[in-house]
Amino acid sequence: MTDPATPPAEAIVLYEKDPKTKIATITLNRPERLNAPTIAARRRYAQLLHAANVDDDVKVLVIRGEGDDLGSGVDLPEFMSDYGEDSHYEREFGLEGQDVTYPPMDSFRYGGLTSQWFANSASGCRSLQEFKKISILEVKGYCYGWHFYQAADADLVIASDDALFGHAAFRYSGTAPRMWQWALTMGLRKFQEMLFTGRPFAADEMFDCGFVNSVVPREDLEQEVAKYAKACARNRPNDVVFMQKVFFEIFKQNQGEHMGSILTGLIESLGRFAQPDSSELVVGEELFEKGLTNSVKEFDNNFPPEWRLSRSGRRSKAQ
Repeated sequence: MTDPATPPAEAIVLYEKDPKTKIATITLNRPERLNAPTIAARRRYAQLLHAANVDDDVKVLVIRGEGDDLGSGVDLPEFMSDYGEDSHYEREFGLEGQDVTYPPMDSFRYGGLTSQWFANSASGCRSLQEFKKISILEVKGYCYGWHFYQAADADLVIASDDALFGHAAFRYSGTAPRMWQWALTMGLRKFQEMLFTGRPFAADEMFDCGFVNSVVPREDLEQEVAKYAKACARNRPNDVVFMQKVFFEIFKQNQGEHMGSILTGLIESLGRFAQPDSSELVVGEELFEKGLTNSVKEFDNNFPPEWRLSRSGRRSKAQ
């Protein structure tokens, strides 16, 4: 159940555009929760991308986060609070008030429907793949989880030198929806390193493997993003941009981007059958009892400080 104190989607995902420059901006505005989008906020994000895709006043879209970070993933407490309840399905799929019978939690379909949904652009997870304008992601601080999905799918990624990229799911489940695209954009060897060790990568590492276009000091980040956005907006007309994006969409589909999303959904749907070897963090009853956020933080201490997900953990001594 959503906390009554949770801001509405319209307050979490802000949108503005300048018809003169043809540059629009989506700002993730929940810094007190590391810009975690709720289910409703993800759906709003997808709807805004759809509208900007049609809008002739938009040629370039900048996606940024308020506060110190781009973001560390979705609102896990919201997700975990009613997982296994009908309300989870109702909010995720926008089926509130409809006469729908949901599959039981112990069925393959229960997890399979949600995991496959993340391959749909309307879910707000791979929405940038179908965006026919130029997208630029402004990354600072944490770029984890759902925010790392956006980094995989954006056209350009501009990062501050303190940015960290990764996904906590590599620690607690071993998979995440954009794996195929990360492997393509990071390169197979480097993504395998991130996946198997669970460690986050710093901005300079992501630049070296071709994932990030530019890395600048934090104080220069907004100016660097503006430079790229203005150049893209002034370069070629919207019709040409659309043609260019169709070319890249065909190229990505030849590489199997959407098939990879569906395949990852299938693997995630089978995650509950994974059995722990000893002390590994695996999705199960113990994890649900502790809470996903607490479990990931606790498990993080098992790794070298420079490989930990949290900034505080990276500063602490090995335990």
